[in-house]
Amino acid sequence: MTELSGAIAVVFIIYFLIMLGIGWLASRQIRSPLDFFLADRSLKAWVTAISSTASSESAWAVLGTVGLAYTEGLSAIWFLPGCLMGYLINWFFIAEKIRKQSEEIQAVTLSDYIENYFNDEKHVLRLISVVIIFSCMMGYVAAQLIAIGKTFDAIFGVPHILSISVGGIIVLGYTMMGGVRAVAWTDFIQGLIMVFGLVVVSLVAVQNLGGFSAMLVEVEQVSPTTLEWMGGKSIATFFGSMVGLLGIGLGYPGQPHVVTRYMAAKNTQVIKNGTWIALGWGLLIYSSSILLGICGQVLFPGLEDPEHLFPKAAEQLLPTFLTAIVLIGVLSAIMSTISAQILVAASTVAHDIYSKMLKQSLSHKRIIFVSRLTVLLLGFGAMLIALDETRVIFWFVLFAWSGLGASFGPLILFTLYWKETSRQGAIAGMLTGFIITLVWKINGFSDSVIYELVPAFLLSSLAIYFVSKATKKNFRTPKT
Repeated sequence: MTELSGAIAVVFIIYFLIMLGIGWLASRQIRSPLDFFLADRSLKAWVTAISSTASSESAWAVLGTVGLAYTEGLSAIWFLPGCLMGYLINWFFIAEKIRKQSEEIQAVTLSDYIENYFNDEKHVLRLISVVIIFSCMMGYVAAQLIAIGKTFDAIFGVPHILSISVGGIIVLGYTMMGGVRAVAWTDFIQGLIMVFGLVVVSLVAVQNLGGFSAMLVEVEQVSPTTLEWMGGKSIATFFGSMVGLLGIGLGYPGQPHVVTRYMAAKNTQVIKNGTWIALGWGLLIYSSSILLGICGQVLFPGLEDPEHLFPKAAEQLLPTFLTAIVLIGVLSAIMSTISAQILVAASTVAHDIYSKMLKQSLSHKRIIFVSRLTVLLLGFGAMLIALDETRVIFWFVLFAWSGLGASFGPLILFTLYWKETSRQGAIAGMLTGFIITLVWKINGFSDSVIYELVPAFLLSSLAIYFVSKATKKNFRTPKT
């Protein structure tokens, strides 16, 4: 264990220095707020694809999915088409259109895009967007920091105060320095580490069981229902679970930290090439997670916490130095999400409120300074909440993905594909998606009926459509 701890320390130091180095290099290219928030719309295909996907998947991609497959067996595979469906919606139906339209109407943030699209001079749409984004993002960021602390405390014996503080400071450092360019490049590297770690550990796990055929035989002996598509569940229970797992994909179109990556893409060719890179990355991540979870039932039976399977398997199945590199995948999954979300949360304050709503006429240099200061203050605020381990944060995490997905996903799709969408319809859709998510979660319907994102997304879409139809006489042609 001492040898592993030493290797981890060396690899982590190198990793942290690389992240900060990227931030410093990116900071030398910052010339304007557009640079800070959208990298001057210059991101290439590989960076756009992997950074957008890595930032949408946090620790649950490398810990939660593996744990789900360990618990549920092959029936957890519906998680894969659910997530890939989200990728397909984003890359085939949103990415290029929103890249092009956001450039035409000079939108820097998602709130910018919504307000400028409807030419909302009263800032109602921007205000609603800011409240939803900020309330979801800050809780999510704090919870990701808590995840760093708990993971490294439980697995490596590192005190959560140290891991949260060090991890948080590193993320804030490169995010403050280089803005979205630094975040995108670090997410790109972190995404590669994530997929490398999961693929390697899952293949080694299969090899340790004597190959794929032998693995199937051993798994069936340990748990006959593991390899069943329904996992031994009743038809009603399985159907509800399957719809819930498939419904996760509905959240992808409404995630601001993902959508802004498409807005930062350089051109149409970047989106075309990035589509297949992103789908390939997602397929590798989730198929490897499910494979490792199933193998884990034989290799590590009776785990108290199934979400510790990935780091435990890496520690026991791989050489020391390779184990240290793979374990960075856990940290990478968390850090890629934190950096993207803290930048979006900061943009709601620095750009959407301070610069746009309060009409502060500042130089580019001053706006960049305010943006960096906002990242610092919000980041430290999230760190303090995480260090206090406030339990309400986990409640925020439960609806953050669904709240953002249901509030913005339907609206983005309507603005891109239905020209009759009205300002009133947009307001109704955002509020409906957010409120239904909240009510559904508070009343426990997510556990007893169905995952909250499915009804919230559907009702938000209906609200946009019917309110837009009802306000057609007062319809105001949006900017295009």
